[in-house]
Amino acid sequence: MKPFRMSGRRPLAAAAVLGLLYVLATPSPAAAAPIGTDAPGTSGHQPTYERKLIGKGTPDECFAGVGVAYPPGPPCAVGQSKVNQSYLWGMTQTEQSLWFGTGANVNCMTSGRNLRNTTPNLNEDWVCEYGESQIVKRNPTLPATLGDHRPPRLYTYDKRSRRLTEKTDAVKSASTTDANRLSTTAGIRAAGTHQGVAFLGGPALGESINLFAFDTYTGAFLGSVNLPAYGNIRHFVVADGALYAGVGVGANGGNRGHVLRWTGSRSNPFSFLEVANLPAQAADLTVHDGRIFVTTWTGSGDDALAAAVPGTTDEPLSGVAGVWMSPKLSQGERGLTPADADNWTQVWSVDGYEPDPVVARTYALGGLASFNGYLYWGTMHVPMKATTVHIATHPPANEAALRASVRGTQRAISIFRGKSFGDRHQRVDLLYGAPQLPAYDPAGNGGAGLWAAVSTGYTPLYGPSGMGNPYNNYTWKMAVAGGKLYVGTMDWSYISKDLGQDTARLLGVTGPAAAEFGDASVLADDPPPAPVYGGDLFVFDSTSKPATVVDNSGLGNYLNYGIRNMIADGSTLYLGMANPMNLRTDPDDDVPEGGWELIRLSTQRC
Repeated sequence: MKPFRMSGRRPLAAAAVLGLLYVLATPSPAAAAPIGTDAPGTSGHQPTYERKLIGKGTPDECFAGVGVAYPPGPPCAVGQSKVNQSYLWGMTQTEQSLWFGTGANVNCMTSGRNLRNTTPNLNEDWVCEYGESQIVKRNPTLPATLGDHRPPRLYTYDKRSRRLTEKTDAVKSASTTDANRLSTTAGIRAAGTHQGVAFLGGPALGESINLFAFDTYTGAFLGSVNLPAYGNIRHFVVADGALYAGVGVGANGGNRGHVLRWTGSRSNPFSFLEVANLPAQAADLTVHDGRIFVTTWTGSGDDALAAAVPGTTDEPLSGVAGVWMSPKLSQGERGLTPADADNWTQVWSVDGYEPDPVVARTYALGGLASFNGYLYWGTMHVPMKATTVHIATHPPANEAALRASVRGTQRAISIFRGKSFGDRHQRVDLLYGAPQLPAYDPAGNGGAGLWAAVSTGYTPLYGPSGMGNPYNNYTWKMAVAGGKLYVGTMDWSYISKDLGQDTARLLGVTGPAAAEFGDASVLADDPPPAPVYGGDLFVFDSTSKPATVVDNSGLGNYLNYGIRNMIADGSTLYLGMANPMNLRTDPDDDVPEGGWELIRLSTQRC
């Protein structure tokens, strides 16, 4: 069992010097507890936060061993209980309600797709059965990467009555077609609301997406649709009175991307127009300076699921992720139209920062937000993806070269901001990142290859990559609440040892080199303190100060390795957590439970 660590709030600037965040406090076992304190080195009283757990994934299956038929239950007379629903993946809100959906066993899907690891993995925290699962045994044409797939679940939460209601059965009972669409949806990855309609959707098990629509006034299910033109959908945004969604084309959206504008209604919910043509799938979207800005993922190397089409493979990774800007929403016809589709502008790209071209192709961009005149965004790094791609591209000649490749390819998140995009006054600042990064020269060292530190062209204003934590690998979501900018991350430290060992074994690596797989501390100049498990939440109070830490240990559950969603309601935040520890279901042991969580975080002024 891994030890429990919990931290109070502290300035990130101090943590940056140390490389990681020290443990400051012991958690309260209560469901609602203050988690903030005055930050040393700051003037005046800082807010504290009250945390309330308002929704939680619960056991939904019994597990008796890899490849063994699932016993009846839960409750489980044989075997142990298991919670498959791991991510609160897509979430949106109306004035009164939250609407959200889940994704099951996403950690297993990520390892299977991105790292090609389909050897069953069983430990105290989770199991990935892959091709040994009963799902594959009942459906032999299903690839092993999808052996841990389970249909997602749908929910609404009434913010006034504080009541959580599951809506899954409303879809399953509507028709056989609707039920089949839900059962073949990889997860509810995206959610959006507008004009009385809530959309919950995600990639299907083939190269398409499924959308489910609800009436937000009555709660009634309005129907579903399969859109075969698109392979992935991640986020929606309302801009200038219209609803937009970012999508990708091809398996997992790996070929290219679009932004869609909704032109439907409650009586005809599934009507969309393409208003952007992008070279990569759209990730997150926000409104800034009268335009829509989009971050992108490149290729098909993302954290989703493999296409359930026998014989299909990933498209080669190509290009680099970037930030794209729409035309002015106020120009011409209100909002964006198909005439605007080819008039988007790329205002920043990863290769303007990352000096290694192979590593650059494995970057993605995640959460972004408009805050006090600046656009903020951050990078995303699927654990071990850059290492495996680089080793395949430039096979190391010996163990020393292999260890150099492992060290040279590790990346933690970088945080940027910019303003005045598209004109001669455009400015981009690196807030957290590196002035130099390792880059590989195949011709160096007499043709044997050489890693060397190369300038990124930036000097970070506030601190190192990872915002002080080298295990922060996803900038998953940003949101502005109560006049402050919040940044939620994924911290993969809890799974790093297992994932690193699995990846090394898959590549046939043994010895000292294998021990460095999954060890993000190899980047540190000095040995950092022990990792603090759990996703991190940071806050920028202004554009002139570094971020401070709200919480760095999973918001009360260190098995919550990431903050996948954030919804702002005034100064209150609703946080959707990612927690794939599907075997942690015993409420009587000294380890918290696995499965998604919905948390309400309220500001408490002293």
